[in-house]
Amino acid sequence: MSGYPESMQESLRLVEKTRPDRVGKALPEMTADEKEKVLQDWHPDFKSDQKRALKIGPSKGMLVPHEVADNLEAHTIIKPGEIDLSNIDYDVDVLIIGAGGAGLSAAFLAQEKGIPTEKILMVQKLRLGDANSKMSQGGIQAAVAPDDNPAIHYLDVIGGGHYENKPELAELLVKEGPDVIRWHEEFGVMYDKLEDGTMQLAPGGGTSRKRMLSCKDYTGLEITRVLIDEFLSREIPFVELTSAVEFIMDDKGQVAGAVLYDMDHDEYLICRAKVTVLATGGFGRLHIQGFETTNHYGSTNDGVVMAYHAGANLRDLDSTQFHPTGAAFPEQIVGQLCTEKLRARGAQPLNIDGELFVYPLETRDVEASALIRECYGREKGIVTPTGMRGIWLDTPLIDVINGDGTIEREFASMLRNFNKFGIDIRKEPMLVFPTLHYQNGGVEINARCETNVPGLFAAGEVTGGVHGKNRLMGNSQLELYVFGRRAGVFAAEHVKNVELGGLTLSHLDRYEKWLDEAGIETDRKAPILLPEYRGKKTLEHQIKLL
Repeated sequence: MSGYPESMQESLRLVEKTRPDRVGKALPEMTADEKEKVLQDWHPDFKSDQKRALKIGPSKGMLVPHEVADNLEAHTIIKPGEIDLSNIDYDVDVLIIGAGGAGLSAAFLAQEKGIPTEKILMVQKLRLGDANSKMSQGGIQAAVAPDDNPAIHYLDVIGGGHYENKPELAELLVKEGPDVIRWHEEFGVMYDKLEDGTMQLAPGGGTSRKRMLSCKDYTGLEITRVLIDEFLSREIPFVELTSAVEFIMDDKGQVAGAVLYDMDHDEYLICRAKVTVLATGGFGRLHIQGFETTNHYGSTNDGVVMAYHAGANLRDLDSTQFHPTGAAFPEQIVGQLCTEKLRARGAQPLNIDGELFVYPLETRDVEASALIRECYGREKGIVTPTGMRGIWLDTPLIDVINGDGTIEREFASMLRNFNKFGIDIRKEPMLVFPTLHYQNGGVEINARCETNVPGLFAAGEVTGGVHGKNRLMGNSQLELYVFGRRAGVFAAEHVKNVELGGLTLSHLDRYEKWLDEAGIETDRKAPILLPEYRGKKTLEHQIKLL
């Protein structure tokens, strides 16, 4: 029996009716002008009333979503006089904030480059490995195929980012990609392979080659599992359920560690560090424009807030990635990721009449815009019992095109997730709608992963520049390990030349002065650490799109 209600059954019958005629057929890719128009008309990034210019700080004047501006134009959660910096709880060479792929990589390379194990500290807001890194499904890009190379990958990255990428970062991403894959395999990551032992590769939106390596549909989980095993075996010190809330500076203007909040014991701790690596991930739990999100519970923009308090430059935070296919039914999983790999293996986006209306592998921003247009411009979306609108993703086509058993073999996670609600994606399509997925911008870094604030390095989703204004599938996973490793190497090198001065939190007084001078009157405080959902309606994206 179908898990879909009777009100959606007529549309499902049309999907089945049109399926035979759609096998092996696809609409052409949009022209450049068509892509620009659908983005301008329907992508949330182009809704000018949903952004404002920052009034304070080193990136004053930069347009950002209101939710990000609210996060940055807020009071600090601690006051300098309330914290005793003389009582040092941890005294280390390298402090790493965030234990996803970037943070784990930084810890390994810092250790390998000579930092004593006991002089490294990993701080994790939730549990070790609880990060967006683990939640990635579809794959990781790297130019490992005979008909591919980093130069071709680079052109895809730059084109996908609308030519707004920081070129030297995009170059490093693609050049070091193949070595990252070898590195993973040395640790024991089990990538999908063909019978002859070569990598199984799939296309992605906006890619000119089949370049996507995967571990079924839980790629991030497999990589993170292996790296956490390695991390634990190396006995690198770490603390869980502990949030960094502010950087500590010294009287020379260097970042000199962080104030930590132990959420288990409700107390502040002091960590002095010669170098700090920021790897806190993205801002999905800010729910930009009310969208649901694929992000884990701790994705609240803390790293950007702390870095901005310390004077770091930001970039590209006007750009937010909305993944085209987040679950739209059943309501229990609304917003959760339905991997792009489904479309790479043949699933098609269909409207209420069972019609294919867009090339399935446009870049994510274009694909998401087309889905939103179909639901709200052309009124061709499927409406759920709760009033949510969505588009069918015709997953049964995957087995039709690639052979029975493909879904069960390659999409075990997706199959299990929908089966819980009586929907067999081998026989029935998914209902999907764009979901907030990725923070394209963030703290600006150079090729050494240095920010403009001495002593502060950063890597991963918290940074900006690698992807420009739009990220291609699989490049986030690659970014974590390319730049996490680089951050570890250069942080270890930097330690050798650091002499810390007297510890201070005076930069927080400076930030409060900026707020006052800008006339910002608010009771908001940041970083917020964890999202607040009690008594709040979160499924608001439909309202803001109308």
